[in-house]
Amino acid sequence: MKKVLFSLIALAAVSAPALAQDAAALAKSKNCMACHAVDKKLVGPSYKDVAAKYAGQKDAVNMLAAKIIKGGSGVWGPVPMPANTQVNEAEAKQLATWVLAQK
Repeated sequence: MKKVLFSLIALAAVSAPALAQDAAALAKSKNCMACHAVDKKLVGPSYKDVAAKYAGQKDAVNMLAAKIIKGGSGVWGPVPMPANTQVNEAEAKQLATWVLAQK
């Protein structure tokens, strides 16, 4: 039992950075980085600012995933975020989870 537990802990430690790299690559491939950066405002807010704004909100992943797909306006200023119809629901949730993990 202990071996299984230690194996799972080791796997999680290795997988977390890999998942973050996958999400960062996904953000680049879906052109998210054209308007957003991790630590500075471009056209849209930085991912760190988004994470801070929605920290602790239980529905934040689903809400952000919906905004990623459908777009939105008015939350971060006058420039609207266009819909990203090329992003499916699973990808949007992966991106939202990654954005919310930025500190």
